[in-house]
Amino acid sequence: MTSTDGRQKWLTVAEELAAALRVDAAERDRRGAEPAAEVGALRRSGLLKIDDWATQQAVTRVVGAADANVGHLLGYHYLQVWRSGLFDNPNFQAGDNVFWAGVSNPLDAALELRPVDGGFEVTGRKTFATGASVADRLVVSATHAETQDKITFTLDAKADGITYAGDWDNIGQRLTASGGVVFDHVRVPSDQVLGPHDETSPRLSLAALGFQLVLAQLYVAMAEGALAEAAQYTRTTTRPWFLSGVDKATADPYVLGTYGELVADAQAAGFLADHASDKLDQASRRGAELTRNERAETAAAISSAKVVATKVANQTTSRVFELCGARATAAGYAFDRFWRNARTLTLHDPVSYKAREVGAYHLTGEHAPFTGYS
Repeated sequence: MTSTDGRQKWLTVAEELAAALRVDAAERDRRGAEPAAEVGALRRSGLLKIDDWATQQAVTRVVGAADANVGHLLGYHYLQVWRSGLFDNPNFQAGDNVFWAGVSNPLDAALELRPVDGGFEVTGRKTFATGASVADRLVVSATHAETQDKITFTLDAKADGITYAGDWDNIGQRLTASGGVVFDHVRVPSDQVLGPHDETSPRLSLAALGFQLVLAQLYVAMAEGALAEAAQYTRTTTRPWFLSGVDKATADPYVLGTYGELVADAQAAGFLADHASDKLDQASRRGAELTRNERAETAAAISSAKVVATKVANQTTSRVFELCGARATAAGYAFDRFWRNARTLTLHDPVSYKAREVGAYHLTGEHAPFTGYS
């Protein structure tokens, strides 16, 4: 648990990094290069070392509002360290200022783990792995060739036999290095195996909920970032409509009303995401005592946050153009990056299934199934 002073210290560091990221966010988005420099900035800031849950969530939002790509990388870094701890394996050490990424897309069970002397070998290809190519360490999941169990382990990201496809070419989140990873008989020492994924364990099943929470926090951050930059443009550049009867856009009642609605929605989504974060933290702290009912309540809270945050992110990043005016569509401003990032990341998995889970829990008490997404 980090003290209030300690949390504020890290928030100040995050805000300083965010200010630096905003300066050339549009240019870096256009280049779409591997985010090695961005990960270097995270490492130099010390933010990778934060181990307090609530501080991690707050910092992810601050950084993500300035640059959704870097917030994505940072949020997933914290997630990989946290989910590794769910195995309660004494061999796992997060390391000092080490950047972690994951290779574990649940619908892409393409990695095979074969026993060899002293451990295993892993072979296959994963289609998506955010941040893996610029990571120091990886958390990887693969299928045991003999038992068909899902096994999770860690690897040096530069280990022999690992290659990165560099094939991420999507319209948004262009600086997250979310492309494919190929494993060619990569050695996995036995002491790097975190353990099998027990499909019946409420505690281990929290990993999937952690991914959903990070996404919800990032969606809120995208809305917050779009509103912040749009507001700056409106204050300095947007001209009032000639029928408004006012001499500046910041006095136009329609502009003010629209900002009010969008800001209120973003704040509501943020509070809901933070509530879900608290629920997941409490569930995680329950350890092996976590019950299925407690897990189901946590899942419903996170799904609720994701449903709302998805709607808010997509709506806000689109509607800010109405508040800035036609000239704001000039490529140099790159306001479209907020919408492209939101539209890309909110398609991670169908939000309609999250709404169904919330509805079923509310109406019948039905528990969300233990899957890689719920």
